[in-house]
Amino acid sequence: MQAQKLYVQMDEHQVLRVANSGVMLDSIVASFQQGYSAEAIQQQYPALTLEEVYGAIAWVLANTEEVAQYMERQAAVWEQERAKAAARPSAVLQRLRAVHEPHATAAP
Repeated sequence: MQAQKLYVQMDEHQVLRVANSGVMLDSIVASFQQGYSAEAIQQQYPALTLEEVYGAIAWVLANTEEVAQYMERQAAVWEQERAKAAARPSAVLQRLRAVHEPHATAAP
């Protein structure tokens, strides 16, 4: 008898990943909700086998409440990260913005 396969695992950062890959479950959920087939999702993420994609989708469908709560938490995390980035843009971003901002011209 084969050992049970885990298609979804939580990593040390509390992020759900598909199998032993670095692929976030968020990506699979988003693609699936947009109507992509398991085969199309596997092509987007070649680190995953088709079995792992189907396994992750089955896990999502079997755990809809847990997935909904997780996705809400993830959305909050991403929003916090966007706010931090906006508050402290990198030096490169500041230089790019300075180059593209229209220069004020003196009125005659």
